[in-house]
Amino acid sequence: MQASKNVHELEFSSIPKLLWKYFLPAFTGVIIYSLYNIVDRIFIGQGVGAYALTGLSAVFPVMLIIMAFGMLVGMGAGVRISINLGKKDFKRAELVLGNAVILIIIVSVLVTGIGFAIKNPMLKLFGASETTIGFANDYLNIILFGTLFNTLGFSLNNMIRSEGNAKIAMYSMLISAGSNIILDPIFIFGLDMGVKGAAYATIISMFILCIWVLAHFNSSRSIIKLKLANLKLVPEIVWYIITIGFAPFAMQIASCFVQGVLNTQLIKYGGDLAVGAMGIINSVAMFLVMSIIAINMAAQPIISFNYGAKIYKRVKETLILCIKVATFISIVGWVIVELFPETIVKAFNSDNEELLTIGKRGLRVFLLALPIIGFQIIVSNHFQAIGKAKIAALLSLLRQVLLLIPAILIVPNFWGLNGVWLSVPICDSISAITVASFLFYELRRLNRLIAN
Repeated sequence: MQASKNVHELEFSSIPKLLWKYFLPAFTGVIIYSLYNIVDRIFIGQGVGAYALTGLSAVFPVMLIIMAFGMLVGMGAGVRISINLGKKDFKRAELVLGNAVILIIIVSVLVTGIGFAIKNPMLKLFGASETTIGFANDYLNIILFGTLFNTLGFSLNNMIRSEGNAKIAMYSMLISAGSNIILDPIFIFGLDMGVKGAAYATIISMFILCIWVLAHFNSSRSIIKLKLANLKLVPEIVWYIITIGFAPFAMQIASCFVQGVLNTQLIKYGGDLAVGAMGIINSVAMFLVMSIIAINMAAQPIISFNYGAKIYKRVKETLILCIKVATFISIVGWVIVELFPETIVKAFNSDNEELLTIGKRGLRVFLLALPIIGFQIIVSNHFQAIGKAKIAALLSLLRQVLLLIPAILIVPNFWGLNGVWLSVPICDSISAITVASFLFYELRRLNRLIAN
């Protein structure tokens, strides 16, 4: 009954009503998820100190790498599941789910092993200094043991959303984030475990999420079931998943290397506290960008399902509405950042004046082009949702690799630390022009498909 209802509304409900229905739980989930990352940094910054916050900033790119593998499988499988549901091919959708679970387990074990083998040079690459590497190691040693829980929980929750169960996906995030927010002060302050306590709180919350999402696919609430017969790798299905998941994976991996280059330049031009300021900026940027990603989460099953069903008018309507909403969120976020940078930085650490000075300036300049970020994220996701992985990857990597890394290396030679911050809005502005041209041609293509 629930399965047929979800499929029916994806095909026939009004797009604004449907997008709002999916957006609200997705937004609630990602905001809570972003908040618990922010709470981690607030507890560490206020309870352990500014240099511990800097050490955690060096771990941030490593955690992005772990999340990248979750995206590779989770988002790739999610799109394929939605497209197959649009085609009413439930058997193939379940085969995708089973292959995704096995693939996640294999990838997680490999990532954990490699992570432990290269963690010290990796942390130094991402900006850990002699002063901060101890804090970074304390956190990362524990987080790596939770890799399987992290990737499996994140990936399967994305598949829950892809089958149209947006509220259940929201509950998943609330349970995980809520657990972390409750456990953080207990481990950090109550048990006086400092950075290690924050890491333990994180992996326990990941484990809880993992159990929850696995239980869902064996319950009556799920449209597709996790069946033992499908828990085997089929090369065709693995390729089917990875070709779509590669775009967000590549973007996330690129983000890690960008962060590494960024942290290196920050140390060169601003010292350890500039890296700490970057940790604060990353938390704020993640909070704002995740709000836009919530729109993508809401739109993906709608776009993928209707594209699979060849109802192109609904695909176009969803795309345009998402661009409008994302732009509105971007502008509101930009206004808040530009008006209240000091208040935002002080929430993370209120007793280090140098960190406050660096953080205020960095926050304002780094997010200067935020109003034109929203539509870029939406357009890239649209191409991923309709199965055009190469275009999605190109648009993602254009900013992250082709533009941003050279800019971070060149611009600071002229303006020092301000140049590091300024590199980002410069690249955002250039990539916006390219993304706009792809959007123009995509809308023309959809118009032709609608006319036919």
